[in-house]
Formats: sequence, C-alpha cells, structure tokens
Amino acid sequence: MPVDVEARKAIARLPQVIIDDLPHAREHALEVELPFLQVLFPGVPVLPLVVGEATAEEVAQVMELLDDGRTVFVISSDLSHYEPYEEARAHDAMTARRIEALDPANIGPHDACGARPISGLLLEARRHGWTPHLLDFRNSGDTAGDRSRVVGYGAWAFTEAA
Repeated sequence: MPVDVEARKAIARLPQVIIDDLPHAREHALEVELPFLQVLFPGVPVLPLVVGEATAEEVAQVMELLDDGRTVFVISSDLSHYEPYEEARAHDAMTARRIEALDPANIGPHDACGARPISGLLLEARRHGWTPHLLDFRNSGDTAGDRSRVVGYGAWAFTEAA
C-alpha cells in the first residue's frame, strides 16, 4: 500500500512526531492490519504510526491534525496479557467498559499494550461525540485453546453521532 506522504508532511511539524522507520521493525500490527486494509481500501494510502512514549493528548493532537472527515483511524492493541482465562475475561471486561465510557484516564499499559493510542482515540471521541460500538470481544483461550495464559482482544468501531 502506498504511504500517505502528504499526511506525513502535515504531522512532521509537531514536536512529538519523529520520522523514522526503525520503530516499525519490531512492531507486528502492520502485518496483521494491512491485508485487511488492502482488501477494504485498495490503493488508498496509509500512514503507519508507532506511538511510543507519546501522551494521550499528543496522540489526539496528531489525530486532530489528520482528521479531514474521510480519514479512517485504525488503532491496534491487545488487551490483557498472560492471565488465566477467567481473570483475563474480568480484566478485559473492565477495560471494555472504560473504552465504552470514553475513559482514557483509567486505561494503563497493564490493561492494553496500546494504552496510549487508545487513550488518545478516546480523547478525540469525547471531543467529537464519537460513539463506540463493540464488534467482538474474546481472548486467545477462545481461539487457540490454551486457557492458562491468554491474551485479550476487543474490537470497536467509533461512529459520529447521527
């Protein structure tokens, strides 16, 4: 997929943005997300971003600058990691409630490895009146079988108020 060079130029002036391909080397979200995006949006340029140590407000600032009413944001993160099945279900259900309540202040790295980008999204959702809709919620114990140490997953779509 082509990279959106214009969008990259637009955010490059922000102090929290560093243009560097190296952080993407260890990040596996692209290899998971890109095949779906290629099918849904063939030929549409993408701008992969790794959040790193940015604050939720800094993430929201980047999103605000990129939001032209047509841009689709894909925030990718696992939820809990390596807890027993039932503990993970309870932990992830709490994180899900916080996502659905647009509560970025109470989502930390122990709730989701992508807590910072999720929190930035939630700030933007509150500012713009976006509504979260749960699409699916499960963990690796539901899909891979082993329930002694699971990884949580959830998917939400955010829509504008009608």
